[in-house]
Amino acid sequence: MKINLPPFIELYRELIATPSISATDSALDQSNQTLINLLAGWFTHLGFKVEIQPVPGTRNKFNMLASIGSGTGGLLLAGHTDTVPFDDGRWTRDPFTLTEQNNKLYGLGSADMKGFFAFILDTLRDLDSTKLQKPLYILATADEETSMAGASYFAQSSQLRPDCAIIGEPTSLRPVRAHKGHISNAVRILGQSGHSSDPTLGVNAIELMHEAISHLMVLRTTLQERYHHAAFDIPYPTMNFGHIHGGDSANRICGCCELHMDIRPLPGLTLADLNGLLTESLAPVSARWPGRLTVEALHPPIPGYECPADHRLVAVVEKLLGTKTDVVNYCTEAPFIQQLCPTLVLGPGSIKQAHQPDEYIDTAFIKPTRELISQVVRHFCLQ
Repeated sequence: MKINLPPFIELYRELIATPSISATDSALDQSNQTLINLLAGWFTHLGFKVEIQPVPGTRNKFNMLASIGSGTGGLLLAGHTDTVPFDDGRWTRDPFTLTEQNNKLYGLGSADMKGFFAFILDTLRDLDSTKLQKPLYILATADEETSMAGASYFAQSSQLRPDCAIIGEPTSLRPVRAHKGHISNAVRILGQSGHSSDPTLGVNAIELMHEAISHLMVLRTTLQERYHHAAFDIPYPTMNFGHIHGGDSANRICGCCELHMDIRPLPGLTLADLNGLLTESLAPVSARWPGRLTVEALHPPIPGYECPADHRLVAVVEKLLGTKTDVVNYCTEAPFIQQLCPTLVLGPGSIKQAHQPDEYIDTAFIKPTRELISQVVRHFCLQ
């Protein structure tokens, strides 16, 4: 049955041709079911047992787990099936047609990161499953580009405990063992509008927001002083005020004001601890103006992640690649998969191509990626 599996470039072509956009806007959001079924069929041809998992709280999204071999431990290769929306008019090629030109494969998801599954399938097509000493798992997740609901739900619901996992995000085949998290909140102040000629007639939401921002800036300094991780270029948690809006006229007391902010926590600073620090920071405003300040997450928070530098997985991959593991600032599903087993982020293509018009992966990644997958499967499942 293995001969029914298409050649590498055709696998890639079909993955790119199957739209699977994730977006917070329901008009742009798409189910990944067709792509999941495509992957499920291919892995079934290779002799894998396939499970498809509906992801609660999503618009008809699914995870897929393919497994082969038996026993405990083993290796998990993971990736997400969704892409971001594309910038209509800024692409010079059809985003859903794989185009090969100048040693590059163009298409939406070619680097980030549907193409990773083509590498896995092509490398494993000749796998002799009877020689497996430990199981091999392939996880395809949903909604990484928005809520990370697929990886989060899988981590919560799975009893799987592999020896280790590799997430094939585009890292230019440089292994990543840590990254910061991402928390994005809306701080809202509800004031009381009134005529500007008499400030006592209202409660100015802009002035209350000024108080809130002053307290948040003190917290920002506290985070810089209290938390430190020398491996990061910016070795402390960052806080950014990215958007603010309030009021409608110079002669009206501002009735409402909203601030959008983000925090990038270091590994080790838990979401619970950070939420506690935020609440504590804004407590004086809340106490002085009861019921007028609220904080709401703009998207589900992502914790920081770190695989210990002295873990066996790190040593093995560093030896295979002849390079040291690194840390990065962008976020992945690693904090969730790490709940199951030690995890590294390592895959073909450049993160600089992610979310860009005319996204591509350089064909120079093809041979070393095949070799890498073959080596890690051999090391963790065949010995």
